[in-house]
Amino acid sequence: MSAASASDQIDAKIAELGITLPVAAAPAANYVPYVLSGNQLFISGQLPMEAGKVAVTGKLGAGVDVSAGQRAAELCAINILAQAKAALDGDLSRIRRVVKLNGFIASTPDFVEQHLVMNGASNLIATVLGDAGRHARAAVGMAALPFDAAVEIDAVLEVA
Repeated sequence: MSAASASDQIDAKIAELGITLPVAAAPAANYVPYVLSGNQLFISGQLPMEAGKVAVTGKLGAGVDVSAGQRAAELCAINILAQAKAALDGDLSRIRRVVKLNGFIASTPDFVEQHLVMNGASNLIATVLGDAGRHARAAVGMAALPFDAAVEIDAVLEVA
């Protein structure tokens, strides 16, 4: 399969899911949105941004349910794909493997379903990228996240 057709297939899968990748968000502080080092792409933490604002705020276990948390994680994954697309000159087929996703979930001390929240991101990445989207991950509870976001996720990818 040519790179163009592989890229077209990924773009078609994204469209089939009803997703429009946003313009990659600019950093909110003194860092860069991604670093390409050799064949590794490190993507800074992405928040559940939609239409220019944090779409899911608050804490899991205190007003945010697992379903809303999964939606937040999915939005983070969409923003990870947007950053990857910006880093890879618009060609997501250059992703050889999503190596790892690190998920940070704002939650109460008694909330223990961070892994279920992260499924929102993991499922989306695997659906869009197929085998290249199967990854290692962490799902960690946090006391608070920037802008009161419910979820933040960063990523490490192997790229061509």
